[in-house]
Amino acid sequence: MIVKFCGLRREEDIKSVNATGPDLVGFILVKGRRRYIEPEVIRSLRVGLDKDIKVVGVFIDEDINVVKSLIEDKTIDIAQLHGSESNEYIKELKASTGATIIKAIGIRSPEDIKRAEESCADLIIVDSPGGGTGSPFDWELLKKIKREYILAGGINVDNLPEAMLKLNPYGFDISSGIETDGLKDEEKMKAVMAIIKKG
Repeated sequence: MIVKFCGLRREEDIKSVNATGPDLVGFILVKGRRRYIEPEVIRSLRVGLDKDIKVVGVFIDEDINVVKSLIEDKTIDIAQLHGSESNEYIKELKASTGATIIKAIGIRSPEDIKRAEESCADLIIVDSPGGGTGSPFDWELLKKIKREYILAGGINVDNLPEAMLKLNPYGFDISSGIETDGLKDEEKMKAVMAIIKKG
């Protein structure tokens, strides 16, 4: 099961993920978002990151050349797309960089499930509409999905066991659920990893 801790911003966050060992860490490259971080800061932070942890850049309808350049100069390893990016955009990004591409889709209806199933991205994230809300969506909509997915949207230590039991997703993407007062909390990261390791 893949675990991604998202929204890192500080050296303390890097130390915490090194201590807890998620598979992926996410940096928000969307200006105006509370957890936004400049690319040069990501480059500085990843120097201290465990080499087994992959770096994901999170974008919303970014110029494809900007995303390509951040992959090519090793600022990020993986691109996560949260906007209205088309399959053509995803195909071009994959072909030109060879990187893993994740498409996040806000789930409101069965039509959104269909869009997730039809995405040509390597992985999909199913999330609350808008992303970064800290609130779950209606998990009942996932009962008939015909594709592996990473679950996001308000995941925390309280609802994680239920999500594992009811949905058994391919992985989890967690941001606000590992924070206290808006900052990443290593103890919450440890608690999340302990629940997932228990299965």
